[in-house]
Amino acid sequence: MIKTRILATVVTVLAMAVGAQADTILSYTNLVTVGDPGNAKDTHGDGYGAVAYVYQISKYEVTAGEYAAFLNLAAKSDPNGLYNTNMNSLSHGCQITRTGSSGSYTYDFSGRPSGAESDWVNRPVNYVSWYDAARYCNWLTTSNTESGVYNTSTWAIDRGYRNAQGLAYFIPTEDEWYKAAYYKGGGTNTGYWDYPTGSDTAPTSEAPPGGANSANYYGSGWAVDPPYYRNEVGAYTGSDSPYGTFDQGGNVWEWNETLIGGSRGVRGGSFSFSDGTLRAAGRNGTGPAGEDYHVGFRVASIPEPGSVALLALGAGMAVAVRRRKRRQSRNG
Repeated sequence: MIKTRILATVVTVLAMAVGAQADTILSYTNLVTVGDPGNAKDTHGDGYGAVAYVYQISKYEVTAGEYAAFLNLAAKSDPNGLYNTNMNSLSHGCQITRTGSSGSYTYDFSGRPSGAESDWVNRPVNYVSWYDAARYCNWLTTSNTESGVYNTSTWAIDRGYRNAQGLAYFIPTEDEWYKAAYYKGGGTNTGYWDYPTGSDTAPTSEAPPGGANSANYYGSGWAVDPPYYRNEVGAYTGSDSPYGTFDQGGNVWEWNETLIGGSRGVRGGSFSFSDGTLRAAGRNGTGPAGEDYHVGFRVASIPEPGSVALLALGAGMAVAVRRRKRRQSRNG
């Protein structure tokens, strides 16, 4: 596991790497603990969400600012195509701009169509493939995109799973993602919500911060107006999941690790899809090399063994507090 000292160094380097992006939310330091190990699977559909161990998942989707910082450190030549020019050239892109030549590429938001850089850095990255997400996780783990949790020399459509649990950062499996989004928490058989906002009622499509059950998806129109389309991560402040994650419904679809036929899983819907894709039943997959304007990702981690019991206790207390606050909010 990455030790605290090393992680602090990584965070400092990333925060400094893009100059004005020092205030960018660093999702891999904003991890929430998903406790209740050994919980029952969802009895609806094909039955997802059962996870036998305590794990952590990022509170927010990986942001464009974080990904730009990563590119500045890992893609000065970019032989693996971690950058997609659509990020900047198309209107739905996250507006990461690449300048310079191979060997000295730099990445910032200088090509943005409007607003200040600070208006763009905290929105989720898009136009990233499953392989890009896996290399990002590798880099967080080892500072090397080609080694770590995923072995890039042998992966293929039917391979590419993490080498072992506990190797710091990885793409969550479908069960890990599903549990963090929909499981009610507080025990091992408490059931699941239909939506990742702690509700069986579809959230309202509206601009953030919205109410106690809101999300960024396409309702009667855009919830977040052009040119942004994607909300800043965590902007729907009253619509977190029972474990405290944000935007697992809407904003961008998120990669998961699980194979679905010849595809990798994506879940959660996006700003350009309807509310039905936000539901627990909204299972989808796409080719792992695909890079689309409506797809991003978040990361997950297994805590060090000595901290599991403490994290599980803290997670249970956090769920109880959020439940109480949600009841108070809904009761006025």
